[in-house]
Amino acid sequence: MSSLTGAMYTSITGLTAHGQAISVVGNNLANANTVGFKASTIQFQDLFYSTLNTANGPDQVGNGVAVSTIYNDFSQGSFESSSSVTDVAISGNGYFIVEDPATGRNYYTRAGNFTFDTSGYLVNAQGLRVQGWAVDSATTTGTTVSTVGDLTDIQIGTLQAPPSATSLATLLVTLNKDSTEASSSATDPFFALQQEWDGTQDPPLGENSYLYQTTMTVYDEAGSAHELTVYFDLVADATSASGGQVWEYIVTCNPSEDGRTLDGQALAETTSAGLLMTGTLSFDSSGQLTGMSAFTLDAAATGDLQDLSNWTPAEINDDGYPVFTANFSGMEDASATTDANAVNIGMNFGMHASAADITWDGAVANAALVGTDSANLFSFAAPVYDTNVTTAYGSANATLKQSQDGYAAGYLSSIAIDANGVISGTFTNGVSMSLFVLGLASFTNDQGLSSEGGNLFAATRASGDPAIGRANTASFGEVASNSLEMSNVDYSGEMVDLIRFQRGYQANSKVITTVDTLLQEAINLKR
Repeated sequence: MSSLTGAMYTSITGLTAHGQAISVVGNNLANANTVGFKASTIQFQDLFYSTLNTANGPDQVGNGVAVSTIYNDFSQGSFESSSSVTDVAISGNGYFIVEDPATGRNYYTRAGNFTFDTSGYLVNAQGLRVQGWAVDSATTTGTTVSTVGDLTDIQIGTLQAPPSATSLATLLVTLNKDSTEASSSATDPFFALQQEWDGTQDPPLGENSYLYQTTMTVYDEAGSAHELTVYFDLVADATSASGGQVWEYIVTCNPSEDGRTLDGQALAETTSAGLLMTGTLSFDSSGQLTGMSAFTLDAAATGDLQDLSNWTPAEINDDGYPVFTANFSGMEDASATTDANAVNIGMNFGMHASAADITWDGAVANAALVGTDSANLFSFAAPVYDTNVTTAYGSANATLKQSQDGYAAGYLSSIAIDANGVISGTFTNGVSMSLFVLGLASFTNDQGLSSEGGNLFAATRASGDPAIGRANTASFGEVASNSLEMSNVDYSGEMVDLIRFQRGYQANSKVITTVDTLLQEAINLKR
């Protein structure tokens, strides 16, 4: 009788275990379309054994089954495309990190269905804040993105890109070598335009005084726009050292916007107002640029600022370009290119000095000493030519390219997330900036993680502490934007398991009904 009762209780453990197994399968199937869900598998183990004395000696009889463990399948699910840039998936190892703002507790998830809340925080479906590092813009160069500080909430609100003053103006033109000189000077033929400029007049330079002019927009340190106009004219009867032509040029701005002050004189009130640089371009007989000179007002200029003795060879910046300053904002100690607060702009016609030799070759002390001899013109000691340069061909004057590197302030208009988890913003001024880097976590024992619901896992002593890092580094996978990792539930496998567990449950219930029949027979022996 006791053995029959034992058989009944043994089958009860079977019913319990298979019922739990069906529950696991049911949970998997219920989450077959849950983003980032990881399927579970259940394992059974036999229970303790009772010892019986048999004719052959001691033997054992089992007492049922119990659930041994439930494993999570952490294999990667398939990716589904998304129209949202903040939907992200991890291809490879790692978990996104989210923090509960109420408790400060961190959770880990493969579900990257993130959005921005009304406060600009990047959050998951439960409102937990995604963690990452702020980008250190001061040390970030090119594709090398540096971060600063510890993990923090990723918050992107109405960010603004600060303005940047123009530091390099590039102007590539083609000049008509068959032109006839417009302005001339018997004593200073290379500076006729400079001598004719009069910043107190409107316009400062007559339209018949030059052969070609082009205008471009530059920006001061506050992001305000200003126009630079460059004028060109052929220097008649002047032959370059390479047997070609010499052209003169001047770089100018609106005289009323010239904030320079030299020797107590505000340039806006003088004939030199708006005259920023003057110089020459030398070409060989085929029209190729072979050299250039550049002069700017000396920091110690006094008296008549139009006097060429006040114009000295321009300073050359670290990139090899001659520079000028307009001091658009009227800052103190910023009116000459050598002043401490000067906002200098490099002028690029397609050639510059070598970084190894940033000097002029044979420069005269000032423009007045150039005189009428083109042999007194100078250029860089070690010139470097761009792929495209200013030329002097037998074709119409034209601007081939103009660009500058400054910009006004801008507001965030869109974001992007790259494979390294770098969140970048594009602003209304056309600037693109790296803002944050997504943080990822990995664990020594994924099976030790605690499932918390809401597609979240929590670290435990069994899982170990998380290793924190960035995508595409160490063992971490890469981030895919506009993608979501789907559930890794295998429908066919789950259905097979469901059949197995159903049959196991039925078989154990059959044992119970059989024992019930046998017990009934034992009771009927009394009749």
